[in-house]
Amino acid sequence: MTNTLPAQTYPKARRIRFRFDQRASNDKYFVENDMVYSHFVAGMSGGFPAGEESFIRSVRRVADRITDPHLRKRVTGFVGQEAMHGQEHRKLNDKLVELGYPIAWLDSEKAKARMLAIEERIPPEVHLAMTAAAEHYTAVLAERVLGSDEIQQIPGDPEVWNLLNWHALEELEHKSVAFDVFRAVGGTEGTRIGVMLAMYSLTLPLTYLSLALAVVRDDTARRQPVRVAREAYRLFTGPVFRGLMPELAKYLRPGFHPDDIDTSGLLSRWQRELFGNDGVLVDHLK
Repeated sequence: MTNTLPAQTYPKARRIRFRFDQRASNDKYFVENDMVYSHFVAGMSGGFPAGEESFIRSVRRVADRITDPHLRKRVTGFVGQEAMHGQEHRKLNDKLVELGYPIAWLDSEKAKARMLAIEERIPPEVHLAMTAAAEHYTAVLAERVLGSDEIQQIPGDPEVWNLLNWHALEELEHKSVAFDVFRAVGGTEGTRIGVMLAMYSLTLPLTYLSLALAVVRDDTARRQPVRVAREAYRLFTGPVFRGLMPELAKYLRPGFHPDDIDTSGLLSRWQRELFGNDGVLVDHLK
């Protein structure tokens, strides 16, 4: 069984289990022994479980208004994939908290209650527009992770890299689902672009602030300000962030659709590499 999907079909959830309890090293800075980069990846992972659950709720809020059977099937795949992402990132996050990363609050009951309160106060279409915009962020990052040899060659914990590559692949597989649901239930271009504009304007300030707060809470990092400054410069001028904002801004174009960005070749390649007959993650499937 190859467990691959031709591009442009509906996404299907893979039942998978990563082995974070078998890490070869307990080194805290698991990305190239880089404090800032490691905190950046840990912060992203910390926010994924609650975020994925909110994405799922956003499409379920309007599920009874989706009449197209193919779209309904795509939504089922989207929900299954996002649920698995949250599950596996929680396992990684438990290990990261043990290593001293201050990310537990991102998935706390207090944070969840706050998020639910916000969701209850906004119209379903706005919630869905937030999900569609966030899915563009993850698709752009996924394309960078999977399409950049420079990123793939960064030394890091192998199982964390396996998780990130799997997550990136599935983000590309379902990148247009929430967007198409938004359109199907009558979401307008004004709402779509307005929500993205608000999120876009906050992207860099929130990224800088959250990363700075995490690093400041790290005793080792706080004692090495020159190293932190050097590593921060390398992160924000490197392949993850280089040219990122223009790529995200494509979503603001009237008439934009996620499939305007052709990632089918990248999908086919990584479906084979991860889940083909000799795929790297075939032995991780349940």
